[in-house]
Amino acid sequence: MPRWTAASIPNLAGRRAIITGATSGIGLESAIALAGAGAELIITGRNPQKGGTALASIRARHPKANVRFEIANMASLRSIREFAEREVAAPAQIDILMNNAGVFAVPQRRTTEDGFEMQFGVNYLGHFALTAFLVPALLRATAPRVVTISSLAHQQARIDFDNLQSERQYSPLVAYGQSKLADLIFALELQRRAHEARSRLASTAAHPGLATTNIITNVENRTASLAWNFFGPLVAQSAAHGALPGLYAATSADARPGGYYGPDGFREYWGYPAPARIAPQAEDRASAERLWRMSEQVTVPFPALG
Repeated sequence: MPRWTAASIPNLAGRRAIITGATSGIGLESAIALAGAGAELIITGRNPQKGGTALASIRARHPKANVRFEIANMASLRSIREFAEREVAAPAQIDILMNNAGVFAVPQRRTTEDGFEMQFGVNYLGHFALTAFLVPALLRATAPRVVTISSLAHQQARIDFDNLQSERQYSPLVAYGQSKLADLIFALELQRRAHEARSRLASTAAHPGLATTNIITNVENRTASLAWNFFGPLVAQSAAHGALPGLYAATSADARPGGYYGPDGFREYWGYPAPARIAPQAEDRASAERLWRMSEQVTVPFPALG
């Protein structure tokens, strides 16, 4: 595959994109790139001040950018629902949904507004619910894409159905890995269901490799933060480079439905977008169906995709 960069993004004039968690890091860099390609953008977060700063950053690079900030707290099903209801009520379509927001290595078990373990709730369940709520607006588009950001951490993770919310035992990194494995399982299962429904919706996934972003530099887990501050500069690529696999999954004509993309370098740590390794546990159909049913039970029933 030739080296793919932000300059490879096609003209997106007339297309609308939503990026969650886009006030910094991978999300913000993705927004800057999509704005540069002419997309109409909705960036989401939970902090209006950070939202305003992000808008200023995007417009500094692209003064004519058509972009706005909306509150969508991925730790609150109420907030997610309110945001999605506004978007669905509008007549416009959603061409690209990038499920990007995330938290990493929360040191002590904490819960979302709805009682979900924070990492599982924000990284996975919030995006499951958001995608479900936005299906009507996605299906207004000619070729809608949902891109869900996973992680290299999915490779060592497993879904512990007896301890999904880490109530019996909590490990920050184990919980993070489980949430990112759930993200990839969701992306693959969403594509299977879309294919079975003969839907025009396409689901893809990506991971950034090792990238310098606020999700790690601002982490509350002191051990993880110190380790990253020491080793990160030696091995990590920039947030802008880490955003490329997700942008490829969202915009490239060569990105296939059900594809998973990451950097092409050593152990997928850095490099340019290419097909990424999917761990066997992410492709287990029984686990995918069980996780989907559980997700519907605790969040929202997923609408028909046809």
